[in-house]
Amino acid sequence: MTGTTEALGGSAAVDDAARSVTRPFYVYAVLANSLFQRGVFVLFLYQRGFSAGQVALLQTLLYLVSGLAELPTGVIADRIGRRASIVIGQVLIAGCLLGQVAFSNYWVFLALFIGQGVGMACVSGSDTALLYDLLVRRGATASYIKIKSRFTMFGTVTSGVAIVLGGQLQQFSWGVVYVGSAGCLVLAVVVLMSRVPEIRGADAVDEQDGAEEEHGDATAWRAMLRVATPALVTLVVVSGLMHATLTPYIIFTQKTLSDQGAGTALVSVVIAAGFFAGGLTPLLSDRANRRMGYRVIVPVSLMTLAAALGLSGLGLVWVTIAAFLVLVGIPEITAVIVDNVFNEAVPSRHRASLLSMIAFVESALIGIGYLVLGALMDGLGSSVGMATYAAVPLLACLLWLPVLFRGARVTTEIEKPADQKAS
Repeated sequence: MTGTTEALGGSAAVDDAARSVTRPFYVYAVLANSLFQRGVFVLFLYQRGFSAGQVALLQTLLYLVSGLAELPTGVIADRIGRRASIVIGQVLIAGCLLGQVAFSNYWVFLALFIGQGVGMACVSGSDTALLYDLLVRRGATASYIKIKSRFTMFGTVTSGVAIVLGGQLQQFSWGVVYVGSAGCLVLAVVVLMSRVPEIRGADAVDEQDGAEEEHGDATAWRAMLRVATPALVTLVVVSGLMHATLTPYIIFTQKTLSDQGAGTALVSVVIAAGFFAGGLTPLLSDRANRRMGYRVIVPVSLMTLAAALGLSGLGLVWVTIAAFLVLVGIPEITAVIVDNVFNEAVPSRHRASLLSMIAFVESALIGIGYLVLGALMDGLGSSVGMATYAAVPLLACLLWLPVLFRGARVTTEIEKPADQKAS
């Protein structure tokens, strides 16, 4: 009886510790995703007088710079601190948003989008590394999938609300839209600075119960080579291909629906509803992880994406809408589960650096995905182009089959904390 009481007390203590870590992160997720320009920025760029080619170049440049900056910003985050990297990134993004509403010269916009890409890279990898290592410090990593799913839910649902509000705020002025977004990012920084403690790579490793003692002096590159099992490398590529399918799919669905006869109002409602679906479904991540695990959920998500793209190719607007709303959330479940696998696989000392390397692969593949899907839709038409792009998730599924059937290991024993080894 006493043992049961102690166990319950320990579990309650862990839950309290997790809540103390996650509450400010949830507030941060809401503020950092209150980007009112996200759903209307293309219209803003057109009103600035930019051509379709110029807009496409800005978007490609944004992802290219973000991907290239992932590696150095990840190393910086491990050296100066994960919170500091997030703060620098969000302030830089906020400044670039203010610059976009203040200037109209295309060359200035090129510079601003480069700065915004660097800011995105500063945040990417650092936020996950900071959250995970704070949970390590409190002994609450077992709750990470549940916590990350809620973090994702708050962010994605907020994005959906912001898209709707952005269209309404634009009726007043573009300044309200962009200044409002920048203001929310600044508030997100204030929450981090006041409520979230700093962690550097050297600080985080001390929390891992000696898991890094044998390799405490390793560089990030050596650490990557040490943990890069064939299964982990495959997971990075497959996850990147999944994101390279999902992200362009969400964006280009707007054009597909328009070409199939949907009005602008209906398109905006469908896209906003897709964000809500993508925000709520990650709440099922913990259950999906316990029942299926990442080995099974990865191919399920890939086949889901292929089915959604194929159904969009039928050219029937309501079929496209139904496929989008029903299927778009499933890969978001997988993204949370895979993120947990990555965090478990990499050592704390270089966590931000290694996660940034993974994000670099994803960003590069997303950028290529935009170009490929855009070319397919221009050459074959929006519906047929979507259906043809289903080859990408099918290819990723084929790459994953050896890991699925051979039971190949993603993580190695050396990165596991001592308590996980014992278990």
